[in-house]
Amino acid sequence: MKVRVTVMLKDGVLDPQGKAISHALQTLGFEGVQDVRVGKVIELDLPGAKAEEAQKKADAMARDLLANLVIEDYAVEVVE
Repeated sequence: MKVRVTVMLKDGVLDPQGKAISHALQTLGFEGVQDVRVGKVIELDLPGAKAEEAQKKADAMARDLLANLVIEDYAVEVVE
């Protein structure tokens, strides 16, 4: 079973990478981009796990290691 964990900074947390990308896009002539937020996507392969079990395991992994819950939010999605 494949699971995708998406981790993003919480609203209100400064995102310097996002700011740099936003500035670069404007410099390159891409108009109309108001805000850029940078995150990470982590794909986990959990062989033999059923969808519900994989979801629970990935959620625990995200809470314990993959996301810093003070400044980041995460979402878990079962892919296969």
